[in-house]
Amino acid sequence: MAVRRGVPIPLASRRLTGRAVRVARRRVGAARSIISRTGFPYRAPSIPYGMEVPPEPSKLGADFETDWARRLPAKIARRMITAGPLTAAVKYLADPTIEGADRLADLIDDEGDAPAVVFAPNHHSHLDTPISITSIPAPWRHKLVVAAAADYFFNNRAKGTAAAIVLNALPIDRETTTRKSSNEIKGLIAQGWSLIIYPEGGRSPDGWGQEFKGGAAYISRETGAPVVPMFIDGSGAIYGKGMKRPKPGKTKVTFGAPMWSDDGESTRRFNQRIERAVTALGDESLTDWYSARLRAARGANPSLTGPEHNGWRRTWAVAEHRSRGMAGKRKRQKRRWPDIG
Repeated sequence: MAVRRGVPIPLASRRLTGRAVRVARRRVGAARSIISRTGFPYRAPSIPYGMEVPPEPSKLGADFETDWARRLPAKIARRMITAGPLTAAVKYLADPTIEGADRLADLIDDEGDAPAVVFAPNHHSHLDTPISITSIPAPWRHKLVVAAAADYFFNNRAKGTAAAIVLNALPIDRETTTRKSSNEIKGLIAQGWSLIIYPEGGRSPDGWGQEFKGGAAYISRETGAPVVPMFIDGSGAIYGKGMKRPKPGKTKVTFGAPMWSDDGESTRRFNQRIERAVTALGDESLTDWYSARLRAARGANPSLTGPEHNGWRRTWAVAEHRSRGMAGKRKRQKRRWPDIG
C-alpha cells in the first residue's frame, strides 16, 4: 500500500487509475491518427513546397458587405436609433431649422408614397449625415442609404458595423465609382431606397466648400432618380474637420427643387448645374430666397469654394462668412476676467 501525504492509497485504486490513464492515452492517440489521415475539406489542404498562396480577399474598405443592414432586424434597430438617441443628439448639438421641404411635395403621390431620390448636400462636418437623416421628410427618412468613404468608415470591422447599422452606410471609393458600388447603388434605387451622397467627396478642410465630383449626377442619369440639392449651414463651426470635440450650436438645412438630367446632357454639365443649385441654396440660407434667386439668374451667387486667396485671408473670410449664418448665432463661452481689485 502506497502512502501520499500520510494517507494510504490502496493497490487496487492505483491499478484502476493507471488503467484509466492508459485508456485515455490510447484514445487520444487514435483520435490524432484519424485526424492526421483526414484531409480536405475537414482540414486545410496541404500546400506544396515552392507554391505561394495568394492572400485572402479583403473584407474591409470597399469590399465591406452591408446587405445585412437592410434586413428587417437591422431596419427595426435603426428606426429606433434614429427616432431616439440620434434625433436627441442632433437636437442638442445642432438644433436644425428646416426650410424648403415643401419643394419636394410634388414628388409625393396621393397615397403618401414617394420615389427614390438622390440627396446631394454640401459637406463640412461628420454631423452632416445625422442632420440630413433627421431632417429629410418622412416619406424618405426611413429608407435612406448613405454613401460613405470606404477608406474612413470601413477600415475596420467595428467602425464599419456601427456605420452600417446606425446610418445604413454603403462603402464607396472617394475618387472613382467602381462597378461593384455602382451596380449596388443602382439596385438599391430600383428597390426604392434613396441615397445621400456628398458631391464634394469629403469634408471641407478649411471651412470653405470644394468642387463637386460627378457621383450624384452620374447616379441620377443612370437610374432616372431626381437629384435634390441640399445646403447645411453651421455644421462646420460645430464640429468641423480637425476639431477634437463638438461645440453645440444651431444649423439650418435648406432643400432645393428636384433636378433631372436633360436629354443629351452630359454628366459633367449636369454636375455643374447641381453645384450651382447648391451654391444658390447657400446664398439663400445666408440672405433670403428672392435676393438669392436674382443673383442666381445673373450667375452672381457667392462661390461655395470661397475667395481665391490663400492662407490667413481665406481663414479671415470664412470667419466673416460664418458670422452671417447660423454659426454666428452659436452661444459663445463668456470670458471671465480675474478680479484684480
